[in-house]
Amino acid sequence: MVAVFDFKESSVDKTLKFFGSSLTLGLSSDKISEYHEKFGYNVLPEKRVNPFLKFLSYFWGPIPWMIEFAAILSLLIHHYTDFWIIFSLLISNSIVAFIEEHNAQNVIALLKKKMALKARVLRNKHWINVDASDLVPGDIVHLSIGNIVPADVKLVNGFVDADESSLTGESLPVNRVEGNIVYSGSIVKRGDADAVVIKTGVHTYFAKSVSLVEEADNVSSLQKSLMKIGEYLIALAIITVVLIFVVALSRGEDFASILKYALILTVASIPAALPTVLSVTLSVGAKNLARKKAVVTKLTSIEELAGSNILCSDKTGTLTMNKLTVANPISFGKFSREDVILYASLASSKETEDPIDSSILAYDKTSENLSKFKVLKFIPFDPVSKRSEAVVKSGNKTLRVAKGAVQVVLKLCKQRADKKLSKTLDDLAANGYRVLAVAIKSGSTWSFVGLIPLFDPPRPDASSAVRLLNTLGVKVKMITGDNLFIARHISSVLKIGKNIVSASKLLTKGKNDNEMYKEVLSADGFSEVFPEHKFKIIKVLQGHGHLVAMTGDGVNDAPALKEANCGIAVSGATDAARAAASVVLLAPGLSVIADAVKEARRVFSRMVNYAIYRVAETIRVLLFMSLSIVVFNFYPITALMIALLSILNDIPILTISLDNVKEFDSPVDWNYKGFFVLTSALGIAGVLSTFSLFYIVKVLLRLSLPIIQTAIFLKLIVAGHSTVFVTRSRKHFWSRPFPDKRLLTAVLTTDLIATLMSVYGILLKPIGWHLAIFIWSYALAWMLFNDLVKLVVLKRYEIEVSRVDESQPDK
Repeated sequence: MVAVFDFKESSVDKTLKFFGSSLTLGLSSDKISEYHEKFGYNVLPEKRVNPFLKFLSYFWGPIPWMIEFAAILSLLIHHYTDFWIIFSLLISNSIVAFIEEHNAQNVIALLKKKMALKARVLRNKHWINVDASDLVPGDIVHLSIGNIVPADVKLVNGFVDADESSLTGESLPVNRVEGNIVYSGSIVKRGDADAVVIKTGVHTYFAKSVSLVEEADNVSSLQKSLMKIGEYLIALAIITVVLIFVVALSRGEDFASILKYALILTVASIPAALPTVLSVTLSVGAKNLARKKAVVTKLTSIEELAGSNILCSDKTGTLTMNKLTVANPISFGKFSREDVILYASLASSKETEDPIDSSILAYDKTSENLSKFKVLKFIPFDPVSKRSEAVVKSGNKTLRVAKGAVQVVLKLCKQRADKKLSKTLDDLAANGYRVLAVAIKSGSTWSFVGLIPLFDPPRPDASSAVRLLNTLGVKVKMITGDNLFIARHISSVLKIGKNIVSASKLLTKGKNDNEMYKEVLSADGFSEVFPEHKFKIIKVLQGHGHLVAMTGDGVNDAPALKEANCGIAVSGATDAARAAASVVLLAPGLSVIADAVKEARRVFSRMVNYAIYRVAETIRVLLFMSLSIVVFNFYPITALMIALLSILNDIPILTISLDNVKEFDSPVDWNYKGFFVLTSALGIAGVLSTFSLFYIVKVLLRLSLPIIQTAIFLKLIVAGHSTVFVTRSRKHFWSRPFPDKRLLTAVLTTDLIATLMSVYGILLKPIGWHLAIFIWSYALAWMLFNDLVKLVVLKRYEIEVSRVDESQPDK
């Protein structure tokens, strides 16, 4: 019923009649009960998720399934050490993910705090104070300075200046008079009025922000990537183990022995440390970002930031100072610029806390001139007269001064705008200035003194930050609630572009998805934007393959911040914006974002390097083991060696999160074709090198089986770790930057442990130093070969393991 009534166009009388309300009686008790039942209470519904069930959700998915399967297999074969290691990795990864997610999910509660707690309401002929949650449509409420508007209301008398910045991003309070609608969550900065409630709770405009935040639920690129890698490894492990089983059983081998070996091989092939290594890498990256004044509240957002090719930036408070400033005053006739600012200052007052008055009084050091005048009477600005006035006295001379809307002041002066004034006003409007006119009355007539241009200045670093982001391949699109002229001016000054589109015209019904996408992509910015517009702009871009970062500072930005691949709350943002965002900036300006983008791309590089190494090693071990058993009827390493291999391979590689890497110059994305081709090529090269060693020690050196197994074990460790250094660069492995000393130390220490175990026969058959040195030399020689394989594959297929998104717009 409420939804089909046009409150905006209907008169106050029709609105009151619609609800059966009255300015003298308010609502009756019967009506209140009826409307509570019909419309509900003036509250936002809370969507609760059981924390325990939420925690359990982190144990669901391809990678968790693999790790859980490995843990169960470890128990079945009584490898309890493996079980506890795998179980610890699984639990720690889930705990980290749960904590990060929990910290980022309190946005709804913070949004609700913006709702007023109490309201002054007329009911049954009496004014009473009630909980705002008790309000119903048709209630008559009183609004005064400092009040948070408790519901969507229509003013029935009086006026208010409402701060709607948390809803629209508009930097100045807006004047609302009788018949106008004021939205829930706005703050009354000035004025006094009665109003009829038209919408409550979930029906309010404010509630749309909350519902949009609840709708936002993205699966990160990292999660998608882990799922693809997991699915690939699961398929490979199943095929390999089944093949081994079928061949071994056909040969009449002992079922129990085959089962145990197959289970151990399965455990070894599952990259149990993969999520943990990636989480550690992200955590290290988060600490580095914190040093750059960017606090990460959702770890996976680091990868999203690295791949973002569009940054939708809120204007007010992000690109601009959110501080109204006076530009050079313009004088007319016999008056000077000093006269314009002096008389405008006399028509202003600190006590009103009006942002326009404050900016005028702060413009220049006029205190000496102002001190010569005594204010006898001050009439503050009101939306009816659209001007403020003062009666002042200087010596024996009494003057009246006024400032306000240009047309109002011209009418006061009984004159029309001539060509000069009209051109000046057109130029100011085209450059995004708000303009006030100033007049003085000395004697019986008013004289036009001049104009006061007002603007919200850009941040000092905004232009250079926009330029830097563009060089990084990130297109900046400005989003603002201000009008088209202001938006176009700021966008031009910051070199963002001049193609500014009104959001209300852009996102109209009837346009198909492709038409809307083309307009959104080509636009440099959007004006007159409301929360649902920001949300829709993000969704349109994401729907066509873009990773979108979004900056903002207000409640109005919260839905888009949460929906964006990487939501960034700027310095000084509201609690709701910070809670919805994935990254919170502690320092002002966009330059922090450029630094964050660079660091995020370094983190991404480390993650890709590890993933290539781990998948290549899994392929190498699985193929070598399966071919050894199926083709040569030979078990190349023992079950104990497989367990040791699994532990020694992954633990030192945790330090890859600290490695020195060069960030990518453009937005990055997982190129699955390149990833799997390269890992497969490196895996097959590793299989060839191991079989070649097997031929040398078996045929040429005629060594015994236990010594052969130890030799292959040592080779798998040393050669496996050499893959780390091959995969960390897309050029030759010796290219700069050189590996971090902690990574180098961890790898060499592990290799030394494996070497000592092999040489002196600790848990293994001893092979002596001569054979150990030969294996080291052999592994390092194949490292050079693997490096060439890497370069040939990348060049031959013209692919990159990470790539720029193909849908990225031109820089």
